[in-house]
Formats: sequence, C-alpha cells, structure tokens
Amino acid sequence: MMSNVPLLQMEGMGKSFSGVRVLEDVSFDLRPGEVHILAGENGAGKTTLIKILAGVHTDYEGELFLQDQKVRFRTPQEAAAHGIAAIHQEMSLVNFMTVADNIFLGREQTKSRFRLWMDFHAQEKEAQAVLAKLGLDIDLSWRVEDYPVSVRQMIEIAKALVYKAHILIMDEPTSALNDIEVERLFSIIKDLKNQGCGIIFISHRLEEIYAIADRISVLRDGKYVGTAEAKELPVDKLIEWMVGRSINRQFPPRETKKMEKCLSVKGFSISDPHMRQAWVVRDISFDLYAGEILGIAGLQGSGKSELLHGIFGDYGTISQGKICLKEREFIPRSPAESITQGVILLTNDRKGSGLVPMLDIVRNMTLASVKAFSPRGWLQAEKEAEAAERNIRAFNIKVQSLDQEVQTLSGGNQQKVVLAKWLETQPHVLLLDEPTIGVDVGAKHEIYRLMNDWTAAGKAILLITSELPELLAMSDRILVMHRGHMVREFSQAEASQEKVIQAAMGEGGRIGG
Repeated sequence: MMSNVPLLQMEGMGKSFSGVRVLEDVSFDLRPGEVHILAGENGAGKTTLIKILAGVHTDYEGELFLQDQKVRFRTPQEAAAHGIAAIHQEMSLVNFMTVADNIFLGREQTKSRFRLWMDFHAQEKEAQAVLAKLGLDIDLSWRVEDYPVSVRQMIEIAKALVYKAHILIMDEPTSALNDIEVERLFSIIKDLKNQGCGIIFISHRLEEIYAIADRISVLRDGKYVGTAEAKELPVDKLIEWMVGRSINRQFPPRETKKMEKCLSVKGFSISDPHMRQAWVVRDISFDLYAGEILGIAGLQGSGKSELLHGIFGDYGTISQGKICLKEREFIPRSPAESITQGVILLTNDRKGSGLVPMLDIVRNMTLASVKAFSPRGWLQAEKEAEAAERNIRAFNIKVQSLDQEVQTLSGGNQQKVVLAKWLETQPHVLLLDEPTIGVDVGAKHEIYRLMNDWTAAGKAILLITSELPELLAMSDRILVMHRGHMVREFSQAEASQEKVIQAAMGEGGRIGG
C-alpha cells in the first residue's frame, strides 16, 4: 500500500532572471506511484520549476520538502543523492564520448576497495539491461554523435533510469521518439509507478498527457492556474487553462490547391555516412507540387530524415539519383547551394544545427540570409532589426528585447526563430523535420496556420513529424518509408493511423514491387 505522505512538496516558488519574473508563488506536489503532468505553454515556467527541483537553479524563493523534510539543493549531484533524476528537454549528452561513458558520467562504477579501477564490465552489463528495456540494440562503444537524435533521446532516458531514483522528472522525453518507442517508455513508466516512484512529466502532446496522467497541474505566465485529476479535466478545459482562451480546432482547415510541379525526385539513394558500403536511402522517387504538404512517415531507421538531409545537400556526392527543381536539374552539392536555389531544411535538432545559442535573436534570424542585408559587403544592422521585428510579429514570438541571446527563449519561441530564419531566405521548397517539436498547443496552432499560409502562397512543404495526428491532419498525401525504401503512398482520404503504422513496419511491400 502506497504511503499518503507526498514524495515532494514545493510551496510558494518564485524565480527571476535579470529582473524578469518567470515564477510567482507556484506550489506543486507529487505522490508516490503517480504520474503528475506539468502542463502549460512555452515560457509558462515549467522547465524553471523542475530545474529548481533538480538542483540546477539554486537562487529562488519558496520552500522544497521531500517527504516532509525541508531541503535546498545546491547542485544537481545533491538532488541526485536525494533520489531525484531528470531528463531535461535539452539533452545533456557529451557527443564525442561513448554511449556507455555518457550513461555513467559522473557516477562511474568501480571494483576496487579504494575505488581506483573502473568496472567497465559492470557498466556495460547494466547499460545493456536498461537499453534492452527501451528496445534499443546499439553498440555501447560508439560515440553518441554517431547516432540520430531519436537514439540520443533514448540514451538520455537510459542515463536517468540507471539512477534508480524515486522521483523522476521527464521534460519532453518523447519529442524525438516514434509511437512504438513511446509505448516502450510508457510501459517502463507503469513499472516505475508500481514500484512507488513518482514521475513529473512534461509534454505538449495532448494524447500522451491523457494516456498516462493521474493528475494535471497547469502553469501560465509563471503563475499557478490549477490542478485536477486527469479524468476530471476535459481537453477543452485543459487547453483553456494553458493558453487563457479556447481553441475550437487543434488543426486549422486546409484548402489544398495543387499548382505546378515544384520538386521531382527520381531514383534517389544515399549511402550511409558512417558505413559507405551500406545504403540508408535507396531508389526513392516522388513528385512534390507547389501548394502541397507531402508527409513522410516511417519508424527509426527508415531513412526519412536522411532523405531530407540528402535533398538539402548535407551529404554531397554520396547521394545518387536525379532531382529537378521547377523542371530544371538540381544537384544538391551543399546546403549553401541549396539555399540559393530556394530549398531549405528545418532539422529536428534546433539546439545542434538550427540556432547559435549565444547569438542574439536578430543574428539568428538573419544567419541564412545575411547576404541580403550586406550589399557590397556592408552589414545593414537597421534592416536586420526591421526584419527581426517583422518576424516577431508574424510568428508571435515572445521576447524581451531584440538583443537577448536566443538560448534565453523558451523552446517553442526558439523553434519560431528557426522558422523565421529560413523564411527570410524566400524559399520555394521547405523540408520540415519535426517543425513542432517541443512546442505547446497554442504555438503549434500558429505554426499550422503559417504552414497553410505558405502553401497558399505557392510554397511546397515536405513534412516529417512523429505525431501521427499532426501528419494525418496537415498532409495532402503521405509517403511511407521502411528501411530506406518507399513502401506506400496514401491520399489524405485513404490514410489512417493504423494503415500508416502497418506500412511503416514493412507490411505491404514496396512501391513498384
């Protein structure tokens, strides 16, 4: 029988950054054996609150209790020693280190009495056991940077699980995972609940919230809005709590208007960047029309992200096949050349390849189009600032000033800055890989509206999203990949979650045989 004493109580929490109030008198509690969802828009204060609990932020107001004992953590290590493990939204992996070294970084296992010798065998055994629970079969001796974002996300989760904590914080842990991987994670969460662990879970995916939540607490603009049992809080009420207004439709209606052929891909193949004798994309052919959103579905290892990187020129000469852009041959030799031709790629890793965190908002927005603001080699700072202000209004980006570092923005606002950066290049074809990753329900609605505006203006979008409802609602057609091959095509009317998942798992054969 679970104890009635809360595992955690946070009372009157307050926090400011550079004089800006981000938390004001927020209270929160966590019970043994429950999943307590912490919900709210980007910038609501959720991440700040859990970073206080995890020992990242030490300068705050309020009181923190663990099972009625008052505590105040000075470091993340101190929080970990009290049984608190955190999976943060921004991954904390060291890319040039191996998988095994990352999982045990800072708490390496030793085998001598004086703790002088590393016990690599014990670490490998425990790491393999945790990764097996997550359904991940990978080489522990490989560097983390050699794996795609979705695998790195699972490594981050494994890193937290080996702590054997009784309070587990999960901030957007499923943002880069597909449906099957999410199911495995939820199974592990269920086991942890049965062991009496308390889980604080942050997600912007409404279907996930209601799949695992026991209780839901909502923050808005740094203030506490309310807490309710999940079964007693309907979706429309939750959204109203989060955004301060009702949103009648999650996805705005699309009026598809196919125009001329914009991009034609024939027999496109990409050899593995790490193993040149293997292929990650093989013999892909499709057409993309102006005014259309073409969705690409597939599980981890299907090659869908590699396809977009190949079209963008990230792999240069290791890609093969023929691409035509507006009926003219297009050879993707490099990203710079693709951008000049009107093809852009929004990657699924805004921190690693979408932004320069230490630069300000203006510089990040104009990075890809700096030549347009530098006639004859002279940078026109006033025009840059004007463009940034225009984009802030168009994308409804919440900022304090134009010169603040982009890393100080919430995840959703950072994502909007990346989108604005690419729109400044005046593209014809937008390759969007997870455009709403880590974005709240209100910001998602804004991005969907923008995508509709872009296609109405004649732009073409190739869309990857791990959220199937989003893929089905926003795509005019859906192509499904499996192990590097294109296996099915669905019209919007034909597509369903069951059909797409079945095709993504390889059932049904390849297109054209």
